[in-house]
Amino acid sequence: MSALGYRSWVEVSRAQIAENYRAVRDAVGAGVEVMPVVKADAYRHGALEVSRVLEKEGARWLAVSNVDEGAALREAGIGTRILVMADFLPSEREGLFEHNLTPVLHSLADVRELNRLAERRGAPALYHLKVDSGMGRLGTRAEPAEIVATTTECPWTRLEGVMTHFASSADYTVSQTDEQASRFAGVCSALMDAGIRPAYIHLSSTIPVAYGRKLCWGTMVRPGHAIYGYVSPARGDAPERVVEVKPALTWKASILAVKDIPEGALVGYGGMYRAARPMRIAVLAVGYADGIPHRLSNRGRVIADGKYAPMIGAVSMDVTTIDISQSPHLAVGDAVTLLGTEGEASIDAQQIARTAGTISYSVLCGIHARVKRLYV
Repeated sequence: MSALGYRSWVEVSRAQIAENYRAVRDAVGAGVEVMPVVKADAYRHGALEVSRVLEKEGARWLAVSNVDEGAALREAGIGTRILVMADFLPSEREGLFEHNLTPVLHSLADVRELNRLAERRGAPALYHLKVDSGMGRLGTRAEPAEIVATTTECPWTRLEGVMTHFASSADYTVSQTDEQASRFAGVCSALMDAGIRPAYIHLSSTIPVAYGRKLCWGTMVRPGHAIYGYVSPARGDAPERVVEVKPALTWKASILAVKDIPEGALVGYGGMYRAARPMRIAVLAVGYADGIPHRLSNRGRVIADGKYAPMIGAVSMDVTTIDISQSPHLAVGDAVTLLGTEGEASIDAQQIARTAGTISYSVLCGIHARVKRLYV
């Protein structure tokens, strides 16, 4: 039941965020830096609060997607190093300097441009270079010799880190990860042979860490999903997991209305659901505008009074209807759990994703900003 007075809200456990971070840190050991990813508002867990927890736990680096995300953390007092992984747009470059953010550069032209900006300011600039080792997305595909030449020719910049990103790290039935790691190693070897020794070599996000692919850890790892309590299942002959984490976020909603409907009654847009029997239904104050995937219409479920309650009819913009025939005493203002655990019943983002035909990242990041955040 809810006495909070909110239509829909999430509860984020600071303690669980900290515990998940420690689980990753303990797995990789003292010789590997852990840089938690807090982009996309920390996967909708709240970037500022999550960053405060991680900074208190000793994280020395955080990763964001763009300058705006990094600037918001700086303005709120976050003092860790912040890596901006996907933003070197012309309009944002001055913000990198202004907020003491470290950019990831994705081309040799970017390196030369950063060198020009740093020279103009009269202060050297640090950067990390992303290598497209086979993802086919961001990152340079230049030959190692070209990378060495450009790095050497830009005296106002310092290559602090080299990184790549795996496309299929959870799929042990294909060789793509090994192929990417091999190409990346070739770039790193060329840099070392030229006397260029970046302090940070990083290839791995959550999956290669969680499944113990140690040769891909380098000197830094970038866990995102694991910090929030998730590790995606692997395909094929995967080794045992070396990281165990638990979800840090619970999502709840209030009951807006309760009513009894007769057999044959239609529910929702398009009459998508027809009652097979007399039943008691509840209308929840949450819909697809809040982040419930529309594809859960007539397919999803929530936890009501410790029991699973199916969603019936179409998920609407602001409301969702459920069958509470098993819990007929529930009333207006009571809370149900959309994502989380009540007693023996549990729903997590991966389960929702399977039902909705999407991925757990999308489920978490889809929780709208209008859903109230509470930190416990």
